[in-house]
Parts: sequence; structure tokens; C-alpha cells
Amino acid sequence: MGLAVMILGLVLFLGIHTLPAQRELRARAIDAMGEGSYKLVYALISVLGIALIAWGFAHYRGTGMIDVWEGLVPSKALAILKHITLALMLPAVILVVAAFLRGHIYTSLKHPMLAGVKLWAAAHLLANGDLGSIILFGSFLGWAVFDRISLKRRSDAGGPPIPVGGWGNDVIAVAVGIVVYLALVFAFHPVVIGVPVVGV
Repeated sequence: MGLAVMILGLVLFLGIHTLPAQRELRARAIDAMGEGSYKLVYALISVLGIALIAWGFAHYRGTGMIDVWEGLVPSKALAILKHITLALMLPAVILVVAAFLRGHIYTSLKHPMLAGVKLWAAAHLLANGDLGSIILFGSFLGWAVFDRISLKRRSDAGGPPIPVGGWGNDVIAVAVGIVVYLALVFAFHPVVIGVPVVGV
């Protein structure tokens, strides 16, 4: 049941997040509901999707995960993969932060949020060989790739331009990213997820 709930959450969350890429459909939805109502519905479906993903994945983990390839990988190789995941997560977090603190990282990558999500998802696919994890992280990776491709093909400018800062924003993004990364490693992952990632 947990896996089904998680998949429903993924359909809701990632489904609604494909709407901005479908410009005509998005425009019709805004015309029909009004911009305020559209944003409210968008936010509610996103929150519901995240809640279902979190509950479903936690229930799936608690009732026994379905191994796909992890059991076939030697323990030493699996440990190396987990270390690679841990290393890749630092730049992934910094990239996500850089999407909000816009500097040279932002201008170089154009879409650091999507780059961070792709790195996060790919890194977790390396270290998790169970069915639920493959579906979860594979879905996010697929969505991020789709969204990046759609952005290249988008003819309109999207939202109003947001001012971009200089190197100071990059320094802050890296510093904040390191703090968030440490919080994820030493607090969020072992306490909330229930999976320690260091010292194991």
C-alpha cells in the first residue's frame, strides 16, 4: 500500500509541476480559475503530493523494501557507491541554494535548481537498489530532465526577470549550502528519514 500511495503522490506532485511547461494548458487554467486560484490549487496539490510521497515511502520502508539490485552488489562496492552519493550531495544542495541566491553559479548554469535535483536524484539512485527508491528518485530525475528540455523549447520569457547578483551571492550560496548539507547529513537523514549516512 505504501508504494501505491507514494506513486499517487508522485503523480500529483510531478504532474502539477509539468503544468508550467505546458504553456497553453497553463494559460487556459489561469483564464478559467484566475491567477490567484490557480496558484492556490497548484500549491495545495503540491503539498498533498509531497505528503503522500513522504507517508507512502515511509510506510513502504517500514513494511519491507523490495530489493532489485542492491543484494547483487558486493558490500565493498555498495559502500563506495554510498560514499559517492554523500560526496555528490554537497554540490547538489549548493546548486539548489544558488537558484535563490543568484550569482555567477546561476548565470553559468541558467537553471541550478534543476541541475541540483538531477544530481540529488542520480546520486540517490547510485546508493539505493530497492524498487521504491528507484521509482522515487527515477521519477524526480525524469521530471528534471523533461523540465530542462521544455525550458529550452519555451518561446516566452516566463516570469519577470529577477535581478542577479555577483560573487557575494555565490559565496553565501556555498556557505548556506554547506550548512544545509551538514543538517541533512547529521540531523534530517538519521532523525527524520531514519537512515544514518555517516559512521555506517
